[in-house]
Amino acid sequence: MTRKVHPLAPGSTIGIIGGGQLGRMTALAAGQLGYKCHIYCPDEDSPASQVSAATTIGGYDDVSALRKFGESVDVVTFEFENIPHESVQLLSEYAVVRPGWKSLAVAQDRLVEKEFINTIALTTPFRRVTSPAELEAAAAEIGRPAVLKTARMGYDGKGQVLIAPDCDYAEAWEEMGAEIGILEAFVDLAREISVIVARSPGGGWATYPPVENRHVNHILDTTIAPAVMTPEMAKEAIEIAHAIADGLDLVGLLAVEMFITKSGQLLVNEIAPRPHNSGHWTMDACPTSQFEQFVRAVCGLPLGDVAPHHDAEMKNLIGSAVMGWADLMSDTGARLHLYGKKEVREGRKMGHVNRLYPRGHWK
Repeated sequence: MTRKVHPLAPGSTIGIIGGGQLGRMTALAAGQLGYKCHIYCPDEDSPASQVSAATTIGGYDDVSALRKFGESVDVVTFEFENIPHESVQLLSEYAVVRPGWKSLAVAQDRLVEKEFINTIALTTPFRRVTSPAELEAAAAEIGRPAVLKTARMGYDGKGQVLIAPDCDYAEAWEEMGAEIGILEAFVDLAREISVIVARSPGGGWATYPPVENRHVNHILDTTIAPAVMTPEMAKEAIEIAHAIADGLDLVGLLAVEMFITKSGQLLVNEIAPRPHNSGHWTMDACPTSQFEQFVRAVCGLPLGDVAPHHDAEMKNLIGSAVMGWADLMSDTGARLHLYGKKEVREGRKMGHVNRLYPRGHWK
């Protein structure tokens, strides 16, 4: 039988599916509020496990391990979306699961995600493709260049192939490496932004200001907070994020990535029902970080103050960039956050550094 949390009392245990850096920073925030965290992931010595009270090592489809995990915690949440839906259904028999399955089902499949978002806002033009022949036909419809992506399991540029005018469609399909793909049109892009909102069990809101995101090699490199944009466009972006969270009946945190076209149009790119890389700046520039806010929402607590006391810049430390940690430690203007990952690999997020500036710095 599902347990109820109204709200979850300090001293209770939050179960987190996934052992990466988002789970780690969530667990640290939970500890400050008096909660214990129990991590479930397949990896030994994960970043989240290093700072949590307990860890279960198991596959995401291991029914026996999942059952024991669900019986040992008071609420379950996720630090990433790619969990089998059968596992989520199983866990919901033993503990409250926040966000619920609808949020995960939408966010883990790009086609479902685009179709859902299109009921609320505009997305980039796209086509479902299941073969090189369908890919060629779709490219003729929406134009080239375009981007072919896996429908599921892609992130940080993985599972993505550029469809250029001289593309070999069979080779592109093989490189993408999935049975079902989505072809997305290129956008006449001016900037990319994101909005992070928290929604409580009672429907209460807390919304961080829109931020600008700058990518290198398909990986977020820098976030500028807040984004420099008109109040009208910022209001529209926030309204879109709220509508999507409402449509999902989400309890927790939702990041909504959007494109601003050169003509001034807002297009939703993708969503993530969890803490997001573009919200790391909140750890140092807001009274309530995105991670504390996530814990508050999942546990049914009142949501915290999100009004920034500083403008900020967040810089990811990707791969060997983390080797500059000693210099950053001696830099009094740098707020360094490392993730406890032992192996440095190209393209791997090893940490981030925040820098604070007086309000109005980016204007």
